[in-house]
Amino acid sequence: MPEEKQRRIVLVRHAKSDWPDVDDHDRPLAERGRKAAPAAGRWLADHGLTPDLALVSTAVRTRQTWALMAAELPTEPETVYDERLYDIGLGEQLIALLTETPDDVATLLVLGHNPVIHEAADTLAGEAEDDDQLARMQGRFPTAAIAVLAFRGSWRRVGPDAARLTAYRTPKDAA
Repeated sequence: MPEEKQRRIVLVRHAKSDWPDVDDHDRPLAERGRKAAPAAGRWLADHGLTPDLALVSTAVRTRQTWALMAAELPTEPETVYDERLYDIGLGEQLIALLTETPDDVATLLVLGHNPVIHEAADTLAGEAEDDDQLARMQGRFPTAAIAVLAFRGSWRRVGPDAARLTAYRTPKDAA
């Protein structure tokens, strides 16, 4: 039986947004978010986490976050702006979306909103390389936070407790 392929899921919450008098979908990044997003992209690049595919919510703040992050990566990954990520209801629904990922993708980045990104990270992480990082992630998932999870096998089989948290980074970690 062949060895199952190692896969990584990079879950990212959009950077800090502003609150102008616009529809929620159209809210842009705040100044703090415009600084945090490139730093998150540099962290990904520094840790060899350039995704093969990025799934990004269609909201303005997520699109802006991704543009600033992607500019810091060594290569530009394929990007799909998926409207389902804007108003997806539960972390489990996001996990169902992950099962649609083509099996030629080794590293998938999903950039979306809380509480769904946090719930998905909590649901997927059956174990962790660092219990302190797991406890920090379970406690809070601030804007521009990143959770990296690894698992073996097909995307069709990803589900609750199927992955191992390998890294958790917040903007305060970089400060």
